Amino acid sequence: MKKILILMTWLLLMSPLFGTAQEIRVLSENLDFVGAIGGSQRKSILIQNDSDKTKTFYLKNLRGNIGSSQNMKICVGEQCFDAKKDLAKIKLTMNPGEIITDVYVEFDLGIAETRGSFDLFFVNAENIRDAFVVEATYEVSNPVNKISEFDYEDLSLSDVYPNPSNRVAHFDYLIKNRSAVARISINSFIGNPVAEYQLDPERNTLQVNVSEFNPGVYFYTLFVDNKNIVTKKLVVKK
Repeated sequence: MKKILILMTWLLLMSPLFGTAQEIRVLSENLDFVGAIGGSQRKSILIQNDSDKTKTFYLKNLRGNIGSSQNMKICVGEQCFDAKKDLAKIKLTMNPGEIITDVYVEFDLGIAETRGSFDLFFVNAENIRDAFVVEATYEVSNPVNKISEFDYEDLSLSDVYPNPSNRVAHFDYLIKNRSAVARISINSFIGNPVAEYQLDPERNTLQVNVSEFNPGVYFYTLFVDNKNIVTKKLVVKK
């Protein structure tokens, strides 16, 4: 009986949190900025107020890793704000049932080859427990590292497909310099090694069983003679 009372008390205490978590929904997928050094991209955020109340949210925190040469602005309609400096100025007011479609994130990819992630943490101006998070990742490549999109000096390599993948991911390749040692290394989003495959010059396809991977974002890197040639993203879903 004591355990039942404890469980019922816990559920009563937690029910407001569960309720608010469902009232604001981020309808858009995670923001994903992928491009070359010096580029700039704009992604939209779709947010729905499922509650029966008008709510105002402000950007409380910008959490994650953003480089010193990378700039980010959050635009609400035609008005844009520096996300690093103008946190309190970034506010979203939503009427009951309203879907906001005019919120954008503009992200300058910077001047260095890198990758990382950041979160935009919004809270209700009247109740800090009422909150939602917009997640984002970025991957900045250096076009100098490759001759063309998939054609490198020692080999040709296709992008991974299908991507996202839930069973088997494929790489098509052709090794032009048979004395070159080529391999593909797969790492988790935080950089932990997951798998590594050496490309056989006698074959032209590499198959990777990703059903054994946990769902999430991974990065695969092509090495030729231990030189990092290119890094790209692989998404695994269940």
